[in-house]
Formats: sequence, structure tokens, C-alpha cells
Amino acid sequence: MRVPAILPRILVAAVLVTAAGFPAVALADPPPSTGAVEVSAAVHSDVSPPLRMLTASNTVAGDVRERPLRLIPSGGAQQGPDPVVQTSAGPAVATPSGPGFPGIGVCAAKGGCYAPPDTNGAVGATQYVQWVNAAYAVFDKSTGTAVAGFPKAGNAPWAGFGGGCETNNNGDPIVQYDKAAGRWILTQFSVSTLPYLQCVAVSTSSDATGSYNRYSFGYGNTQFPDYPKLGVWPDGYYMSFNIFNNGVSFAGAKVCALDRTKMLSGDPTATQQCFQLSTSYGGLLPSDLDGSTVPPAGSPNFFMNLGSNSLNLWKFHVDWNNTASTTLKGPINIPVAPFSRACGGGTCVPQLNTSQQLDSLGDRLMYRLAYRHFADGHEALVVNHSVSVGGGIFSSGVSSVRWYELRNPTGSTIKAGTPVVYQQGTLGTSDSIHRWMGSIAMDGSGDIALGYSASSTSDYPSVRYTGRTPDETTGTMETETIVKAGAGSQTYTGGLSRWGDYSAMTVDPVDDCTFWYTSEYLPNTGSWNWSTWITAFKFPGCVSATPDFTISATPASQSIRRGNNTTSYTVAIGALNGFTSPVGFSVNGLPTGATATFNPTSVTASGTSSLQVSTSGSTPTGTYTLKITGTFGSLTHSASVQLSVTKH
Repeated sequence: MRVPAILPRILVAAVLVTAAGFPAVALADPPPSTGAVEVSAAVHSDVSPPLRMLTASNTVAGDVRERPLRLIPSGGAQQGPDPVVQTSAGPAVATPSGPGFPGIGVCAAKGGCYAPPDTNGAVGATQYVQWVNAAYAVFDKSTGTAVAGFPKAGNAPWAGFGGGCETNNNGDPIVQYDKAAGRWILTQFSVSTLPYLQCVAVSTSSDATGSYNRYSFGYGNTQFPDYPKLGVWPDGYYMSFNIFNNGVSFAGAKVCALDRTKMLSGDPTATQQCFQLSTSYGGLLPSDLDGSTVPPAGSPNFFMNLGSNSLNLWKFHVDWNNTASTTLKGPINIPVAPFSRACGGGTCVPQLNTSQQLDSLGDRLMYRLAYRHFADGHEALVVNHSVSVGGGIFSSGVSSVRWYELRNPTGSTIKAGTPVVYQQGTLGTSDSIHRWMGSIAMDGSGDIALGYSASSTSDYPSVRYTGRTPDETTGTMETETIVKAGAGSQTYTGGLSRWGDYSAMTVDPVDDCTFWYTSEYLPNTGSWNWSTWITAFKFPGCVSATPDFTISATPASQSIRRGNNTTSYTVAIGALNGFTSPVGFSVNGLPTGATATFNPTSVTASGTSSLQVSTSGSTPTGTYTLKITGTFGSLTHSASVQLSVTKH
């Protein structure tokens, strides 16, 4: 769906000069967000049967074109020449992992078609999941073949769930892989009936075709939650929305934290905590964690949006035990090299053999805001958006991709970080080819990959990528690679400028080196005939991450009578970076007179063990925290559960 162009509000602050030669802002302590935190429980929750068994009760009725919502003028003025546009590119060194493979094509939902597809995807331990408007599919990432029974309708994961999540297939989908937990997150909105809902499903294992903990979160009968975006963080799943009252009037961005811990365990008491921003802000993105190194202790999640020649950064700290301590602080205004929004934020991207033009999406940052914490302690955020190069009063110029690497978002203290623009650049436009709708990510060695669409009056829209290694000149990218050359232009009767709302660049959790990218193209000129492509590649200098594992335990709490009684917890091991070794278990925190056994006493990745806890007559009543530890060599990880001992 359409996100509005926003007139940003700029804060006045002291200016510093970054390593890239452009100013950053030092803000002693960002002001707190206006308004109180909004806390709400899930509208409904359950645990699904395996997704491979589910089928949607109804699908899209006929051809559905995403309707554009009313825009808010961006107020962006044309600037002079782009000061960071790239004039030459180095040789391409990234190595494709194979020829790539086709993703979902149009009408995959069997019963109707959406246009455009809003292509999204994520890579897991053994699978790649792609989701477009109205349909999703699970692929074996080693062969590129779809798992039997897929694709399925986008609302199939909520079959039997009830309400709008089951009956509506409204799209704007996001799929994520929670690398630390080895779980999948599927989410799309339900907006064709009331109340407005966000449907979220979290897998119970690393198998995307298995069962899911399903939730719906509500936004009432007025707040239409457009353009949802999801970021994975250790203390929550963070989401952003552009709120349109009754689907018409822009009411500002909303940012929310969902209780990740409870959703991983299927706890029906999971809540969301949200802040509503003013109409000065829209198009925020949550930071999304890549790699196995977690952010510094206590680090908030970062939200960012596009300002006027600047970026705005917020810090969202959630407290699940005391909601009064939850805060949203910001924005910190970060000046960047001057730019003009591509097409003024609207439509001007040309295509071959047609006068119909495509939407630049130049009014927002493009998903994802990818975060990484390196072993040497430095933090990096990478993000991109579309700008206009070479335009003037009577010309919109050539659309291109502006990208950034920012560092130090947390700073020396959690409250007062000083974000620094470490490097920034705009892809060159000397060939007059328009480039837009990018997605960017960084691997474990600091290599950056940027995927995007490209089109011109001489070129059909195509799927391309470029990238850079840490030892190359800052602000520059290598020669681009054409992943999939388009063979047609989009020519919808009645006009449709939308070319998707986003694409997806993600990093493989197994080696933390391989990039996976998916976007759309047309196999021939026409209407309702888009296709998608999935490709993987890596930089030869990337060093694969060290094998490691995760540990989780369910349920989160149990109640047991003292005496000769027994209860059990399921302990699961997930693989990171190809981990295949046996993990042994131990438990601490048992009350007096209680005993515990594991069956089996050790498991390999993706395996489970049953922890059985027994009480005796001497076990005192009370609530105890049990710390379950898994160990292999020097690798040790723990999960905690609660045990309540009662008399009766």
C-alpha cells in the first residue's frame, strides 16, 4: 500500500563533522516521545496445525489493484548536483551461488491477482520463504524448488483462526527469520473488515511448513495500519505503520513492540506496546538484527525515517514488566549529503516501448534498516532510498539509489548516542538508467550488498545488484550485476504506476556471508503478468561465522503440587552457522527436595529433550526460576522458565 510523502520536522542541534565529511548531530539526551505508551493484548491467539496442511477458506476475488492512498506533500525542494554521486565503479567481485531461480508468479493465489506483488523474502537454516501480495511459498534453498503444496494463499497460515486474519487476504506481507531463535515470522494486515488487524505468526521450529503460534493485534475501527514493517530484536518484534484514519486521512506513524519471548512460547497473554507519532512523521523503519552478536546490553531498538537532507533516528526502549518505563526518545536529526527525492517522491521512472511510468517510492526509506554489532564493538546500520540525479526546475532527473552506513547508534551511553554517517553514496547515472526500490544488507565481514530495480526508455525493468567490500573507497559500489533481465514493460489499462512497494535483501544465517535477494520483473509486456526472481551471492573475502547454537524452553511457566508429582518442559536446540554437534544439559534453581532429569541427556541441532521436574513432600511452596543450560565445549547458552509449587 502507499506510504505518504511526509513533511519532516527538523530539530536544531549542535553539528559535528563525520568521517565521510558531512555533519552529524550531537544531542545530549533525545526528548521523550509525546503521549503515553499504548498497551494492548492480542485480540486472539492459538497454535496452528502444520502449515503444510492448511488451505485458505477463501482467496482473492478477481483482479485486485492496490489503491493509492491520499498523499501528504513532501515539501522537498530540488537541490543542486548530488555531492556523493558515484562517477566510476570498481570491478564486481561478488560470486553468484548459482543462476538463481524463479519465485512466485502472478495469480499464484489461485482465485485472483494482486498488482503489484510487494515482493518480500527471507532465508533460514535450510529454506527460503518468499511472500508476495496474496501468496507465499517455501523453497528448499539448496535446490531452489518449492516445497510440495506451495505456493499457498497469503491467508492460509491463519486457516481456522477466525476473524479477519482468516477471511481476509489483504497483503502488505513481511516474512522474517529470527536467527537467534531459529523461528519464522509471517505477518500481513487485515483491513477489508473491522477492526483493523495485524496478523502475526511465529513458527514453533525452524521448519517454515510446520506449526505456528498465531496472533492478531488490533488498531480499532479507525486506525488503518498501512505499510507495516517488521524488525527482529532480542527483546521484541518491532513494527512500524503509517496510520490513515478510516483509510483516508494520514494521522502519523505508529511504532510498536510485540512481546517476542511470549510469542516464541505461544503464550496467549502476549501484548504490544505502541507510540503514536504526529503527522510530521511517516515511513519509519525498525532496526533488524543481522548476525549472532546481540546489541550492547540494554540497547533500544532504532527507528529511522527520511527527513529533508537528513535522517531521523528514534530509540525505542520497551519494558515488559513495567510499561511505565517504556520510552520512545527522539528524533535525533542526522544531516546527510543534500538530495532530491526521486520523481519528487512520485512517478517518473520510464520503461521501454511505453509511455507509462513507474512509481519511484522516493518519499521513504526502503526496507530493511539492517543492524549489525561487530566483534570489535562497533555497530553499523545500513539503509537506502531513491533520489533524483541531474534534475532541475523543468526536469525530474534520473532516479538512483542513495545508500548509507551509519555507526554508533547506541553511543557510549544508552541515552546519549551520537550517530555518525560513516559513509554514503549515490549510484552513478551516466548511462541514464533509472535505479530504484532498493534493499541493502551487510554480511559478517562488513561487505555490503544492494539490490534494486533498473529501467529506462531503452531497457525493460530488470533485477540488479551491486556491492562493496570494507577495503574499497568509502562511498563507492562495484560494477552492478544484472540478476534477471526483464523482457517486458508494465502497461496496465487505466494506469498503474506501482512497481511493488519493496524488495528484500537478507543474509544467510548459516554462513553469515551469502546474500539472498528477491524482486520482480516482467517476462513480457502486458497487464497482470509480473514474475519474481530469487538469487544468492557472496563476496569471496567473507569469513563464515563460527558454528553456534540456540536454546529455548517451553512452556514459559508451569504449576505443580508439592509431593510426589512431576511436570515437564521441552528444551529445543537450534543451529547457527552449520552447528551439528551434541549439546549436553544441566539445570539450576531447583527448590529443595526437587529433582530433574533430561531425556535424552544431549541432543544435536534441531533436536529436543524433555526436562522432567519432580517434587517431594519437603519441597517448599513458591515460584522458582529454573535456568536450563546447554553446553558444547566452550559454547554455553541458557534459557529460563518458571516453576510454581503449590500445596494443592
